[in-house]
Amino acid sequence: MASDDRAMTRRSGGGPDGVAIIDKATGWTSHDVVAKARGLLGTRKVGHSGTLDPDATGVLVLGVGRATRLLRFLQLLPKSYEAEIVLGVETSTLDASGTVTATHRMEGVSPEDVDAAAATLRGDIAQVPPMVSALKVGGRRLHELAREGVEVEREARAVHVSRFDLLPTADPLVFKATVECSSGTYVRSLAADLGHALGGGAHLRSLRRSAVGPFTLVDARPLEQVELLPLPEAMRGFGSVTVDAELAARVAVGAVLGPRELFVDGPPPWAVLDELGSLLAVYEPHRDGVRTKPAVVIPPL
Repeated sequence: MASDDRAMTRRSGGGPDGVAIIDKATGWTSHDVVAKARGLLGTRKVGHSGTLDPDATGVLVLGVGRATRLLRFLQLLPKSYEAEIVLGVETSTLDASGTVTATHRMEGVSPEDVDAAAATLRGDIAQVPPMVSALKVGGRRLHELAREGVEVEREARAVHVSRFDLLPTADPLVFKATVECSSGTYVRSLAADLGHALGGGAHLRSLRRSAVGPFTLVDARPLEQVELLPLPEAMRGFGSVTVDAELAARVAVGAVLGPRELFVDGPPPWAVLDELGSLLAVYEPHRDGVRTKPAVVIPPL
């Protein structure tokens, strides 16, 4: 990261602030990326907005400094992925990193069959989280239990898949997949469920996250070239409102306001900016929408 870029985002007397869009390389865990970014940026205050598997690549959003307080909102953003799905082979991890658990003769499956099966997995669906996930059950992450050979019952969760398109490749058992989905959707589970819907099995390979909400690969940089976008950019994917100096003073102390006082519109949460474009707070509905209150107030520099 260039020294002039760092100066633009570093707080007076403190560490840097902002959001970094990383193009994660394969072989790195999300925790590895955070740890390395802490060293590169010279601050412990770094977190990420949603885990990417070590074998996956693509967009990983980091919050730095005061932006770590905004990660709870960024975790809600929808995700987009590009991947390949291999028909005929099931694995222990539902992706190419696992051991083969079953094989199926699926050479006769046509692209039309695949699209029809994918159609059943679009929209609002119930999805069972895989054992190789970071979800906690009984205080322990599922992937930790899976490494110990323990499998526990998981409740299906409601997710939304707005796009699940598949294109054939030169290999009749391999399809390129484009997925756009809600936060909390497991693409490896989509692959496995597609295989089952076709009367056999399947697994995922070469997963690449192409977007987290409005943050795309165009914004992303390799970790070694990490750059910080200004703090207000963290809320790019949400509605915002600019307030005058008088109202900004009330927002800064966490005032509960009526929606008309704040002039908010559209779905929450709402980023509140001052007239200079600085992020003051993030507001949410309060008292069934009769009022609004800050979920986060950003301390001034």
